[in-house]
Amino acid sequence: MLELSGRLLASLDAGRPLVVATAIAVDGRMPRTLGTSMSWDGSAAIGSIAGGCIEGAIVEVAERVLDDGRTRIVPFGVSDEAAFGVGLACGGEVRLHLGVVRPADPIVQKLRDAAAGSSASIVLTEAGFAIADGDALYVDTVEPPARMIIVGAMEFSAALSTAAQSLGYTVTVVDPRQLFTTAERFPGADLAVEWPPDYLARTPIDSRTVICHLGHDARYDADLLAVALTSPAAYVGAMGSRTTTEKRRADLEARGVDTSRLHAPIGLDLGASTPEETAISILAEVLAVRSGRLAEPLRAASGSIRPV
Repeated sequence: MLELSGRLLASLDAGRPLVVATAIAVDGRMPRTLGTSMSWDGSAAIGSIAGGCIEGAIVEVAERVLDDGRTRIVPFGVSDEAAFGVGLACGGEVRLHLGVVRPADPIVQKLRDAAAGSSASIVLTEAGFAIADGDALYVDTVEPPARMIIVGAMEFSAALSTAAQSLGYTVTVVDPRQLFTTAERFPGADLAVEWPPDYLARTPIDSRTVICHLGHDARYDADLLAVALTSPAAYVGAMGSRTTTEKRRADLEARGVDTSRLHAPIGLDLGASTPEETAISILAEVLAVRSGRLAEPLRAASGSIRPV
């Protein structure tokens, strides 16, 4: 629900109440995950729950909720063999919470907080929505966007910045060269024109931060990576040839820095060559590290496709 905050606010600010349907229980086989939401304002839908499988049925229930204002908990669950009969093509089970949100409701401020990039939470109860803990069926929570720090202002950096922003990262590009570190080259990114190791040493880095070193400057390579690898960053990657990578590792290990967390050469082996393809290979590795999954074709794996 909170992930849709900006789009929900457009309807609410126009004075239209809407019904929000949220998956509060899934069996792991659904196309979307626990907490996924969609809304219905009587004429248009925002978002989806099951990739189009059951949205028509959800709208029918939402119409009744919009009409009488009564929250409903609705299960959809069938065997794989019967799935197509009700639209759940993947089989499995999902339980939905459908409640009305009105423009003057207290939870609207939580939507505004989320849309502004702040942390927020909304409690789903049998009676609807609340802003305080109670008899919760599910608590929808959103955190501020994770950061990606990209070192080096180059074409690969520009492609990665654009792609990372589409995944919700707040991007900062760091390079000491003013000429190349411009808003025109990096739309939507924060820019830091300064010595990269100095910037990394002073900027906040937490366990969700991603650091991608795409430049190659021997004057600061080792200093930069030493700061990155001793920080709590979730991911540290460095672009470069295998020869460059081995030299960097040797320099770092001579300083006593543990290089086991260094992803270098950066990215997954997808056959990428262009900046845009390379951005995909880097983000694919970031996602794999974040989820703790092996980067292999789904057809080669077994078990649930979705994290549970």
